Amino acid sequence: MQPPKLSSEDRARALAKAAAARKRRAEVKAQVKSGLFSLSQVFELSKVDEAVAKMRVFELLESISGVGKVRARNVMQRLNISPSRRIQGLGAKQLPALLNEFASPNLVPRGKLFVLSGPGGVGKSTVARELRKASNFYVSVSATTRAPRHNEHDGVDYFFISDLEFERRKSAGDFLEWTEFAGAKYATPKSQVEVALVRGENVLLEIDIAGAEQVREVSREAILIFLEPPSWEELVSRLEARGTDSEERRAQRLALAQEELAHAANFDHRIVNHSVTQVLSELVSLAS
Repeated sequence: MQPPKLSSEDRARALAKAAAARKRRAEVKAQVKSGLFSLSQVFELSKVDEAVAKMRVFELLESISGVGKVRARNVMQRLNISPSRRIQGLGAKQLPALLNEFASPNLVPRGKLFVLSGPGGVGKSTVARELRKASNFYVSVSATTRAPRHNEHDGVDYFFISDLEFERRKSAGDFLEWTEFAGAKYATPKSQVEVALVRGENVLLEIDIAGAEQVREVSREAILIFLEPPSWEELVSRLEARGTDSEERRAQRLALAQEELAHAANFDHRIVNHSVTQVLSELVSLAS
């Protein structure tokens, strides 16, 4: 059978994907070597990260501090694991046997996943920004296809990627949720959330209501929080204070806000935004 003929664009995409996968595996092995990741945490991560799932078991074991090639090879022989076996190919008995072989006495409890949503203008972005500064929460960084603004930095405000890369990652199941707004696409990368959770960090996703509902469908552990205004009048005042909106756009935002407020009953918790300090306190309390 002849191999499929690839176009130059297909070859370029395949090479870029392979390079990104090698880089990702190198990052994970470095974190294992430094003690940031345990074996069980890597196995958890492999469930949502294709690059990690395709890592060779031998490479993973030899990256554990104090193990090296000889012990890694001996352990695999004793447990009847093929030298070419990848993490995703480990059998039902092999995986627990490896965990028992390299059991860690200091397993870090998994963090909690919080999803903060609510109507436009309620203050979600402000809460997320202050939470990042004031606590040990990991606030997820979204990926987007739109161009960065002059004061935005890649990997800090957003991960800025091409439309082609966005579609590839969406098809590969790399996103927890995604949406399209004003001609640009936005999404929450799944792997960065999982990395933080297995490290024991509490994670906050600040996304719209449709995105929150997508996360609920794919994650049983997600805790959905609806941020409410003190009153409808207060929300109207905040939306009308946006001087960049036209009269028509303000009317659209208000109509959308009414629709969004109707979803509050579908969330696990509701927090009224009387002040940022009060909201932060309630979030930290839910995480404890």
